Amino acid sequence: MRVRARARGWTAVWLVVLAVVQALAFLVVWRVAVHAELGQWIDTVALTGNRIGQDRIDGPVDRILNAMSVVSLLAATAVIGFIALMRGRIALAVTATLLIVGANVTTQLLKYGLTRPDFGIDMERAYAGNSLPSGHATVAASVAVALVLVLPRTVRALGAFVGAGYAATAGVATMSAGWHRPSDAAAAFLVVGVWAALAGLLLLVTQRERAQVESADAHRLAAAALGVGGLLAVVACALALSWLVDLRGTAPDEMTRRPLFVAYAGSAAGIAGTMGVVMALVLAAVHRLVPRYQG
Repeated sequence: MRVRARARGWTAVWLVVLAVVQALAFLVVWRVAVHAELGQWIDTVALTGNRIGQDRIDGPVDRILNAMSVVSLLAATAVIGFIALMRGRIALAVTATLLIVGANVTTQLLKYGLTRPDFGIDMERAYAGNSLPSGHATVAASVAVALVLVLPRTVRALGAFVGAGYAATAGVATMSAGWHRPSDAAAAFLVVGVWAALAGLLLLVTQRERAQVESADAHRLAAAALGVGGLLAVVACALALSWLVDLRGTAPDEMTRRPLFVAYAGSAAGIAGTMGVVMALVLAAVHRLVPRYQG
């Protein structure tokens, strides 16, 4: 019993650290992308780059984004809760639902509560005000993470890859459609990451004494693949966007195709990489949060 309690204690500490780190990362993204003139300029350049090849992707992008609605979110939440209940996990069903609701409510509160100074960079969207974090990206990521929590261990890794891919695609789609700046999607994924850590703490509190944590359920290889791939994508994003700094005196509308494409592709990599890292952290810890039970 002492060993089990100690293991749960270290898991709780790890989850608190994850929540704090991801919350701090959110603050950094917000301060740099919204309250720094250079950050707003880079965001605008990346968003301007969505015109490259837009005619060919308009259809798929519209289908992805239009499929996300309040009704579809409620339906997805109901399905996720049903999966948990079918497995006899009442606390898991409640926690997964709280994760989805909490992340999406938090995003809406932040979007309308945070301020965005006008540096005269993105005049076309100045009237819209703050758009960080993205509601569509939050919907996709929260559903993906909650699904990984409730899935049986045999298909959990597959669900993590599919869910991360879906959420990353939705995040990039918001930029491709011109609905959101790239920082909006990255910030949304970090909001979901914080709520995933908080949900993990709740699952630890409700964990029964018959819980059996098995190392075979850890999916270390899959989590490492998602994490390393995500980090590499984030590094690629940083390198691509740093290359643009020398052009900061140029208005986005006056840029040539090459820098616009670098900004757009680099930002897309950053969005996908952020989701990969968030999902990797969830997958690495879920076997301790949703263990096996005897009997």
